[in-house]
Amino acid sequence: MVRNHFRGASRLPSARGFTLIELLVAMAVAAILAAVALPSYNNYVQRSRVPAALDGLSSYAVRMEQRFQDAGNYANAGACAVAVPTVNNFTVTCAISGGGTGFTATATGSGPMSGYTFTINHQGARNTTAHPKGTPATACWTTRGGTCDT
Repeated sequence: MVRNHFRGASRLPSARGFTLIELLVAMAVAAILAAVALPSYNNYVQRSRVPAALDGLSSYAVRMEQRFQDAGNYANAGACAVAVPTVNNFTVTCAISGGGTGFTATATGSGPMSGYTFTINHQGARNTTAHPKGTPATACWTTRGGTCDT
């Protein structure tokens, strides 16, 4: 006859699941990862909005040059002859200089892009005149603070 040594002895069922401490540690790790990743992601999203303004200014400058080739000036009744483009999160303006022989187009950030300002003129000079991380030392457009976008 086989004797069962555990007969009558109370056995606790094996515990399953996680303890409260384990759950708190996992939540703390997730919170730390989110605190590190979220600002980087937000910066990435904000930088992704800049090229639309730069593309808008570039295409506008090309259309203004076409106007100059056709009419001999950039002006029409003292204002820029070509309508400024519509760009999400930016307001594009144009100013005439030299009695119609020059222009400067400006894209000024609005909403989530406030603090950004880019310009282009009739000579093709690109400038970043305002950027949250500082303007570059040389005349160029930028998408990363002080680093020129060549």
